[in-house]
Amino acid sequence: MRPYRLNVPEEVLVDLKERLSRTRWPENIPDSGWKYGADLDEVRQLCDHWRTRYDWRAQEARINKWPQFEVNVDGIDIHFIHVRSSRSNAVPLLLLHGWPGSIVEFFELIEPLSDPSCDTGAPAFDLVIPSMPGFGFSGKPTTSGWDADRIAMTFIKLMREHLAYSRFGIQGGDWGTIVGTRICCALPEAIIGLHINLPFAYPPENLDNTSPPVAAFNDLMYAETGYMHLQNTKPDALTLAQTDSPAGLAAWILEKFRAWSDCGGNVFGTFSMDLIITNLMFYWVPNSIASAARAYFESAHLSPPLFRHSQVRVPTGVAAFPKEPYLVPREWLEPHYSIVDWQLMPRGGHFPAMEVPAALVEQVRQFFGRVLERGGESKGLDPA
Repeated sequence: MRPYRLNVPEEVLVDLKERLSRTRWPENIPDSGWKYGADLDEVRQLCDHWRTRYDWRAQEARINKWPQFEVNVDGIDIHFIHVRSSRSNAVPLLLLHGWPGSIVEFFELIEPLSDPSCDTGAPAFDLVIPSMPGFGFSGKPTTSGWDADRIAMTFIKLMREHLAYSRFGIQGGDWGTIVGTRICCALPEAIIGLHINLPFAYPPENLDNTSPPVAAFNDLMYAETGYMHLQNTKPDALTLAQTDSPAGLAAWILEKFRAWSDCGGNVFGTFSMDLIITNLMFYWVPNSIASAARAYFESAHLSPPLFRHSQVRVPTGVAAFPKEPYLVPREWLEPHYSIVDWQLMPRGGHFPAMEVPAALVEQVRQFFGRVLERGGESKGLDPA
C-alpha cells in the first residue's frame, strides 16, 4: 500500500484550457433551455469559468491534506482516501460514490463523520473513500468482466485484507448502492450495516401497469434513462467525444446534476461551479470517462440482474430524498432489504452528500448509532 498525492502535470492543465478555448459550439435554438438536454448557454458559462477562473491547484492542495493511498487489488490499482478517527471505538465506514459523481461527493462528510467533536455521543468513523475501478484516479480495467460483483469483491479485499477491518459499515448512492448491496450479499457477516440514499427497485409483478406508482415509474424509465441504455449497450459510441472534448464531458454530466438534484432548475444555485468542475476533473484528468461508462456495459448482464438480488440480510437504513429521481415506494424495497430505518427527508436529491451534507451526516450517525446500540445484527433489530 503506497501513499498517494495528486500532482497533475502542468501540460495536462495547459492542454485542457486550449481544448476549452477551441470548443466548436453547436447552434442553439433560442429560449430552448434544457428542453433538448443540456442548456448550451449554461454549459458555456461553466466552460468559461473552467478555462479562466477555476484553480485546480487549490483544489489539489485541499485534497492532498487528507491521507490518500494506492494499492493493487485483484490486478487493479485502487486510489482511496483513508481518514482514521481519533476515537478508539470508531466504526470503519466504506463510502461508495456513483456516476456521474466521484469521491468529490464526500468531501463535506469527512470531518464531521471522522471527528464529531460537536456531539460526543454520536458515533465516529474511520473513513475509507475509494474511487471505483475505472473511475477517478483508480486504475482502468484492461480486460472485460469488471462488473458490480467483481468490484464488490475488490472492495471486500481492500477492507479486510489490506486495511484489516474484519467488519465495517457501508454508505452509498447510485453505484454505491449497487456495489454496497452486492458486498452485503457476498459477505453479510462482515457488514455492520448498509445505509443507502438510492432506494430503487422494480415494481412488484402483481401491480397493474396503470396504477399511479407504476405509471410514474414507466414515465421515468422513458424520460430519464437514455444515458443508461447507451452506456449499457454501446458506451464507446459516445466516450471518444467526451474524452476529446471537455465541453462535451461537461454537457453530459452537468445535465444530470441539474435533472437529478433538488436545485429547482438553478443548478449553479445548489452546486458551485468550482465543485462541479472538480468532479469533472476526476473524469478529465485521469481520462476515465470511458472506463467509468463501461461499468454499465459490464454489469448489464449480471445474474441476478441489478436490483433483482435476493434479500439483503444486513440491517439497512434508507435516507429517501424527495428529488431523488429513482425513489420508489418502500414496499417495493421490502423484499430486497432488511430495512430497519426509513427516513423521508425534507429536501435533497441524487447527490445529498453535496446538496445537503449536514442532513446526510445526521442520518448516517443516527442509523449506525442505532445499529451499534442494538448489537448490529439483523435479528436484533425491529423493522422501522
